[in-house]
Amino acid sequence: MTTYAIGDIQGCYNELQQLLEQLRFDPVRDKLWLVGDLVNRGPDSLQVLRLVKSLGESAITVLGNHDLHLLAVAAGETELHRSDTLDGVLNAPDRDELLTWLRQQRLLYAENGHVLVHAGLLPQWSVKQAVALAQEVESALRSDDYAIFFEHMYGNAPRGWSDGLTSYKRLRVITNAFTRMRICTAQGEMEFKFKGEMEKIPAGYLPWFDIPKRKSHDATVIFGHWSALGLKVTPNVIALDTGCLWGGPMTAIRLDDRQIFQVSCKNPVAQNW
Repeated sequence: MTTYAIGDIQGCYNELQQLLEQLRFDPVRDKLWLVGDLVNRGPDSLQVLRLVKSLGESAITVLGNHDLHLLAVAAGETELHRSDTLDGVLNAPDRDELLTWLRQQRLLYAENGHVLVHAGLLPQWSVKQAVALAQEVESALRSDDYAIFFEHMYGNAPRGWSDGLTSYKRLRVITNAFTRMRICTAQGEMEFKFKGEMEKIPAGYLPWFDIPKRKSHDATVIFGHWSALGLKVTPNVIALDTGCLWGGPMTAIRLDDRQIFQVSCKNPVAQNW
């Protein structure tokens, strides 16, 4: 069995198909790990969802902020943004089936020393704790009253973790860390406006993965979400969002030997990352 991880797709269905062909991906014998943000901004979110869903247990995907946004819009808890390209999903005849499937997906996945997440882990969290915290949000998403979660999901506060957090403030911090974070302070206070290159990080903040004594440092964290960061492969960090949506390549890595595979974007939304 070979396991491949792929960065943010965001509705870029043609590039995903080309990348799977390059990998010679076989759902019978191989596994696919997806870092989330399957949908939005790109041209064909509907086909991406249909494809990934059709792969069944051969594909493991974690939820990204755009995936959660789609679910919140469908639940009637927020409005579409001007740049959203989600109408195809929302108007599809198999909409309910696809959205129910999406709502059942994980927020974080850990296996054999690897952790798959969309954005990152707060420095105070061990992998074991992160798995447990992800399950709290997953339970809310999978419950019959999941719309209440989306009613409370949006917002930047609290910006940091405390074991004493309860209810939807607790779930919001967990969700923001796993799906929105790029940088934070050494104490784990998150900042959400920054989306740029490493050298432009504001004073007092670091990339979440560079925080000294991060409790998840003994695992290899595979993530996306930060297209300006680009491809980054170190012993314990694999960043895979290379900005296919914006004109960069779509990137996959074979976890067995860390070989990189890429396909170029054919029709970028914009040239400026």
